[in-house]
Amino acid sequence: MMALTQQEREERKAFARSKGWQIFAVWFVLTAIVDYLTWFVWGPHMPPGTMTTSAAAQQFDFKILMVLVVPVLFMVWVYGGFALVNFRARKGEEDQDGIVLFGNRKIQGIWYVASTVLVLGLAVFGTYELIANHDMGSGSGPSPIWNYSWAKATPQGAWTPGGSTPLVVQVIAQQWRFTYRYPQFGGMETTELYLPTNARVVFDVTSLDVIHDFWAYQLGVKADANPGVNNVATTETTSQTGKITVRCDELCGIWHGAMYNYGEVLPASSFETWATNMQAANAGVTKLLPPFALTYTPSYSGAGGGYYPSYDPNGHSVAY
Repeated sequence: MMALTQQEREERKAFARSKGWQIFAVWFVLTAIVDYLTWFVWGPHMPPGTMTTSAAAQQFDFKILMVLVVPVLFMVWVYGGFALVNFRARKGEEDQDGIVLFGNRKIQGIWYVASTVLVLGLAVFGTYELIANHDMGSGSGPSPIWNYSWAKATPQGAWTPGGSTPLVVQVIAQQWRFTYRYPQFGGMETTELYLPTNARVVFDVTSLDVIHDFWAYQLGVKADANPGVNNVATTETTSQTGKITVRCDELCGIWHGAMYNYGEVLPASSFETWATNMQAANAGVTKLLPPFALTYTPSYSGAGGGYYPSYDPNGHSVAY
């Protein structure tokens, strides 16, 4: 290929400069429009919603990520579209070399700096969000580091609507179902998760057999359920009511895909009525259950699928 003359070089630079500004203009307009729609139109409907403070925080994080992703995505799409239109082989044209491309250190430098700032900025943002939200919504182990002072693993007195005492819900996982125990309502158990609005909630998550994962999608809560371990997760419900879907998010055996159930966030007064009625209706069954404990060990014999605190009721020692 023959070397380009100075005039040809200047013409190519002028072409690149002109097309570059066109690409930038199209990219800027599209990015501005889509970012606006992402934040104000799509954003309020992004999962997991705003039923709890942890869910709302996660929705905010997703909105931030989407707003930052859109410019990068549209830069690739706009330039890709420009290349397809301007650099394609047209019908009837003879095969020939493409336009000679020259590096541009200024543009490369801007790209490197912008990418670095974006990645490091997201790292700082993610760390700040984790600490500022007190690690809400995620399993933080038996001794959470950043959780609120009220996020303790044991019941702290009776729960009442509008009170400061958090509602404690123990999530007991086993192949292949979840059971929910309410120690502040006599230790009664249910197979569906019900919560009140405008309440602090502490989840004590454990397992009776293998590793499971408690994922209450609409609540923005997700915590591993490990046998012999109490994994504490916290959240605060808002004034929004609605349905809850709970799934196991850790492969736990052949029926893992069928390990899910449902629940609902109710008005606080309705929840209190429901919980009180369930406590009374299940009193006969509840008294047969072991006392509330942070972890349980399946019965020594396995008969009836029973479970007990970390000892065998028949007096046998339990090996771990």
